Amino acid sequence: MVNDRVKRINVLRVPVDIVAPEDLEEVIKAMYSDGKNHQIVLLSTADLMRARRSGEFRSMIAGASLVVPISMAIVRTARFQRRPVPYRYEPFDFIVRLLSILERWGKSAYLFGGSPKSLVKATKNLKTTFPGLRIVGSHSARIHRTYLPRIVEAIRKASPTLLLVGRGVPGSERWIPRTMKQFNAGLQLWCSDVFDVFAERRSRPPEALFKRGLEWLHYAPRHPWIVLRIFMMMWLKTVSLWYRLRRK
Repeated sequence: MVNDRVKRINVLRVPVDIVAPEDLEEVIKAMYSDGKNHQIVLLSTADLMRARRSGEFRSMIAGASLVVPISMAIVRTARFQRRPVPYRYEPFDFIVRLLSILERWGKSAYLFGGSPKSLVKATKNLKTTFPGLRIVGSHSARIHRTYLPRIVEAIRKASPTLLLVGRGVPGSERWIPRTMKQFNAGLQLWCSDVFDVFAERRSRPPEALFKRGLEWLHYAPRHPWIVLRIFMMMWLKTVSLWYRLRRK
């Protein structure tokens, strides 16, 4: 737990943190000020179910300093399990809040991931939107694996307050805990579409859909197989019911 402003609960034995928007700034400041590395995880329903069965992924979630739920199903499951109900963040809104906090305190960021075109545009837009945030380095994910140690060394030397990682990095979000020990103190966060969204090559789900937990409809035209999530949701409800009955 980062501090007393964060309450950690378990949803189907997967850690989930409760942090109110009004407490987020103090939580972030505490994290980047303590001289340690902190991974922030944006936890989806698929991530929660994956963390129940994958050893490395489960260890990553358990070791993260902040596990922020982004799916309505996680909130509903916590409520059904009679747990304290976590606050749910929209992923890009959370990242914007995070960057705003870092800008306000004159902190820095390093960007790693995405295509060269997306990253260049995203970097330009971020500098315009957050002029007080120092972008101390960036590199796309279009690299040969043998070049990765140079990227890691560049990040270490840049010592960013935030390492923002996107699509294409080997291992995706698991790359962070695999590499974290080589970095200086700071925050690390992975989000698949982050640079495409900031580059205006991908759009965010409408707020109305997100509030109703239907943001997946926004992605369905581009990823039609997402409709298969119905089976995952059925399994989630089955497991949730089993856990609740077991507690009685």
